[in-house]
Amino acid sequence: MILLFKSWYRFLALHMNKQFTISAKTLGELALPKFCPKCFWIKSKAKLPYQIFPGIFSSIDSYTKNVVHNYFDTYGCCPKWLKEIGEITSYKKVPHLSKFYIVDEETNIVLNGIPDDILELSDGSFAIIDYKTSKFTGAQDRLFPIYNIQLNGYSLIGESNGFNPISKLALIYMEPVTLKDIAHENKHHREGGFNMVFSAKILNVEQNASLIKPLLHKARAIFDMNTAPNPVTGCENCMRLKDIIRYTTT
Repeated sequence: MILLFKSWYRFLALHMNKQFTISAKTLGELALPKFCPKCFWIKSKAKLPYQIFPGIFSSIDSYTKNVVHNYFDTYGCCPKWLKEIGEITSYKKVPHLSKFYIVDEETNIVLNGIPDDILELSDGSFAIIDYKTSKFTGAQDRLFPIYNIQLNGYSLIGESNGFNPISKLALIYMEPVTLKDIAHENKHHREGGFNMVFSAKILNVEQNASLIKPLLHKARAIFDMNTAPNPVTGCENCMRLKDIIRYTTT
């Protein structure tokens, strides 16, 4: 009887709440100290204008992955700057977004995302890597709460999709080296342009899958609101939205 009740309750929960999809990175926004529920609600309902993100960063992240994989293919081992991750034996093909996801039954939310890299370690476990083209600031990075949830979300998804166990999560900051002495070296100049040197800085991220569930429930609660919730105090985007409404309605 109890099992029947639980099954019926789960059925009702799934059909009362419309399923929606959220990326692990977007879920991380809910962990920011100044997270704004109104902004999240609006973004979950409509695509916003003026949201162009420079593609150059994604291109460099992709190039970084290609450098790592080519080194493996050529020398049969990882580059020296990855040694801190552990004894890496190979890289794995990252599944497509359509396959790398989980459905949380309690909230009826699809959690997905695409890690930059998945590396296999000598003990058979896996490391999930996220490359960042940015100066290294460690955990002081104001966006670290997003990255923390993002990687832990990937870990949860990965272990449910064949990458089990996951023993390592890491941010790898590829920091441009812009010293004048480096720029003046002839080896960086070529006929069609120049080469830029990058320095790798690794930040290990603590595994804590328990962080994900409360944020999914928080996302569910906001998504299900019929009207926008109040903004967080001092939200710059909400103030800009007010200005747009004021200028377009007068």
